[in-house]
Amino acid sequence: MDRRTSSAAPEVPWGFFDRALAAVSPASAAKRYAARVAIANLRRGYEGGKAGRLTGNWSSANASADAEIAAASAPLRARSRDLVRNNALAAQAVQVLVNNIIGPGIRPRAASGNRTLNRKVDKLWTAFARSCDFYGLTDFYGLQNLAVREMVESGDILGLKIVAPGAAVPLKIQLREIDHLDDGRAIYSPVGGYTDQGIEYDAAGRRIGYWMFPNHPGSNRMMFTNGFRSERIGTDRVLHMFERQRVQNRGVPWAAPAVVALRDLGDWQQAELVRKKTEACLVGIVFGDDETQNSVAPVVQDSQGNQVEQFEPGLIAYARGGKDIKFNQPASTAGIYEWNRVQMGMIAAGFRVPYALMTGDLSQNNFSSSRVGLNEFRRMVEQLQWQTVIPMFCEPVWAWFVEACQLAGLIPVDAVVPAEWAPPRFEMVNPLQDVQADLLETRAGFASPQQMIAKRGYDPRAVVEEWAAHAAETDALGLVFDSDPRKVSKGGNVQPTDPGQSPPQPQQE
Repeated sequence: MDRRTSSAAPEVPWGFFDRALAAVSPASAAKRYAARVAIANLRRGYEGGKAGRLTGNWSSANASADAEIAAASAPLRARSRDLVRNNALAAQAVQVLVNNIIGPGIRPRAASGNRTLNRKVDKLWTAFARSCDFYGLTDFYGLQNLAVREMVESGDILGLKIVAPGAAVPLKIQLREIDHLDDGRAIYSPVGGYTDQGIEYDAAGRRIGYWMFPNHPGSNRMMFTNGFRSERIGTDRVLHMFERQRVQNRGVPWAAPAVVALRDLGDWQQAELVRKKTEACLVGIVFGDDETQNSVAPVVQDSQGNQVEQFEPGLIAYARGGKDIKFNQPASTAGIYEWNRVQMGMIAAGFRVPYALMTGDLSQNNFSSSRVGLNEFRRMVEQLQWQTVIPMFCEPVWAWFVEACQLAGLIPVDAVVPAEWAPPRFEMVNPLQDVQADLLETRAGFASPQQMIAKRGYDPRAVVEEWAAHAAETDALGLVFDSDPRKVSKGGNVQPTDPGQSPPQPQQE
């Protein structure tokens, strides 16, 4: 077998000296070749894992996710919040994420299999969702919006179950920022349990409690109350929502990959703006050729003879004995638009939002590229809805709601009432083609009408009931509309409800 093409060894050339040595001493030739193969193997591998001149200052560690979060979470939160408050790109990126993940709300409907029970539970949920906010400022869907905003901006959000006697459903939801968590509390028990970053675990590593400050640590109330002492709250009363990117127990702000780029871009824009303002202040300087000027310290004066100590817009300065004027010509910066687009593209990638949605710049987009970019963004949004928001926020609240209804005697104690969740629909890029595709998919049996209704953010049961009521009303009045498929075909022809009867004629006014 030719050694140069062997799959068992790297491609090491077999030269003239090797062949000559093999003819005299095969064993020596074999050892020589094995050594050369070993050296070749040392040169192979991952370039990114090697230490060298280009990677010598690359600081990295294989610490656990929680260890890295513990060291960086506080400054990351502070910087992320500062950017969202003061940087237009960061504020828009967060708003785009919240708009697409939550929008008008992820809505549930009871799915117990018992139609009567489902109607009752849905009615109770409507009453609960309208007034479930502990502070009374919004409804359940407003809490969803705020919770996702906090998760994106700060990394985590906490929610507490509050018993509310006297309410239609005796339950309220209190949202708390992650700052309430006593993340400096770390206790290890000799029996196996431990507390790390304010979260208490049992010996198997399962969460059993949270240690929280009753007031926000950054609030002025901390100095007037006992807010500096954290209290334990069991996991049955707490929901904790964050995105898991590793095996971790805490989240990080979504701006983390873009924080440095956002800060640098803002600083560069500010420096460029100051430079342009400075250049625009000084219009020109009048110079002179007086030989006696060489022995006198140079002085710059304005038109009234006052010494110039600071520049102002439209200034013309006079040098002593001035006889000639030279106008200031501000320097031009080439490629500034392209450079800004590249930097903002990196920031958009860090936030995981399309560049056009973050900046509003559609100059480089066409219909196809916009649709491809939105499709990928929507996949990410759906993943977050079904793998983060629904299981970590919506489902715990629904479980608390069902439990509260049972304890209040509003539904049977042994009732099992799961929920079907309907995320908000995405706006259609091409409505006519999208609706035709949905219709063909439904008629082919690939999807049910209920799925298509839910896809648009509506409750299928409510839509069907509303449609039935409308059909009964129009039948009673003898009205026929093109939107009624029982009496009008897709092509607009009147069709009978009974093949043996003649088609009904619409009434003439």
